[in-house]
Amino acid sequence: MKFRIHQFIPITRVEGPGERACLQVQGCPIRCSGCAVPFTWSTKGGYDVTVKELAQKILDGPKVEGITFLGGEPFEQAAALAELGATLKEAGLSVMTFSGYLLEDIKQANRKDWNDLLQVTDLLIDGPFQKEKRDLSRPWVGSANQRYHFLTDRYAHLKDELTNTPNRLEITVKPDGRVFANGMATVEDLEGLFKELIK
Repeated sequence: MKFRIHQFIPITRVEGPGERACLQVQGCPIRCSGCAVPFTWSTKGGYDVTVKELAQKILDGPKVEGITFLGGEPFEQAAALAELGATLKEAGLSVMTFSGYLLEDIKQANRKDWNDLLQVTDLLIDGPFQKEKRDLSRPWVGSANQRYHFLTDRYAHLKDELTNTPNRLEITVKPDGRVFANGMATVEDLEGLFKELIK
């Protein structure tokens, strides 16, 4: 089974609990105003990869405690992500999934592929980004309406720690000189960072 991704990060410390692999899928019909990654909206961007190929890359790669699916919109490619998630969970890894859809709407749709992705997800963050409710005071989310759903006990211990967990930004410089940023940061933080870099 194939799916379309924008990028794969073998290890990150800013896209969920602990050290994780991160998969940013390509394609999103929700298209939130003020979205930080509008280049992931089009289904024509990114590249195709098979579930088997990516699962092997993760299992053979850096030691991580789990995988994070973000977008784009993961539920638009739910069948492939559910298959990947199931393979990784068999190996003891956890699954964290972001969605612009609400959990209630996902459940009400009663689609097999959506239910399968929920079934392998330990921690779901739901809700569209709403720029008028922009809030970076909690980890991994961008607006106050977005919610954490602990679908298994794997990360239930984090419920009381979320207000004390800061957002983080990760900067990676590729061998060819390209600079990549992932995670959450305020515009002021980014401006401060770039001022420091050009001193």
